[in-house]
Amino acid sequence: MPQSESLPAELADLPTERWPRHIAIIMDGNGRWAERRGLPRMAGHERGVLTVRQITEEASRLGLIGDLTLYCLSSENWKRPQEEIDFLMELLKQYMIEERPRIMNNNIQVSMLGRRSELPAEVLAEIDETIRQSSANTGMRLNLAINYGARGEIIDAVKSIVASGMKPEEVTEEAFAEHLYTAGRPDPDLLVRTAGELRISNYLLWQISYAEIWVTDLCWPDFTEATLHQAVLEYARRERRYGGLNV
Repeated sequence: MPQSESLPAELADLPTERWPRHIAIIMDGNGRWAERRGLPRMAGHERGVLTVRQITEEASRLGLIGDLTLYCLSSENWKRPQEEIDFLMELLKQYMIEERPRIMNNNIQVSMLGRRSELPAEVLAEIDETIRQSSANTGMRLNLAINYGARGEIIDAVKSIVASGMKPEEVTEEAFAEHLYTAGRPDPDLLVRTAGELRISNYLLWQISYAEIWVTDLCWPDFTEATLHQAVLEYARRERRYGGLNV
């Protein structure tokens, strides 16, 4: 638990039970951020990587967020121009190489959520190396959704259950969750979406059933530590009922 003096003033008095323990973010708006500045879309993706670094380190520093899950690459993103796809793959590979020391210094454990088969071998190698090196870290878990689609995840879970020989009467919500990419992790408490979009975009459909949703008009490259604090405060103001009533 962090010392209160290390927390931003607006969060210092927030009771620990009011904090979101798992935050999931749909990082949207890199291309629009660049286009508004007369820059190529790739410049927005490069700036977005810097925001990933800043927000990951701040979430870890706050000390009460156990999981941060970032939507890095959708399984639908392969429809984009090949030039952009190639750039994103190289950017992802370089992120894994360059951020590894920071990840280790911050005691962050990295995992990947998504289908591995379509990813280039050299990109997978760097992802796996980061996962391997950080596997014994005991701090915040950084879950990177790469080539991820929630419908595909659910299909993969069904296939896994069938292959396991599980009987229909044995399939409970808890058992099903153990066959998802997120097995062993708590469901998100808070889903954040940037760039003002009001849709889920095939992201963690099973896991966000009871998550609070907070949307900001800021594009991802403009998302700052202060924006993260704002999201946490907004979450803390809400009453989570899980279908029931406050008494």
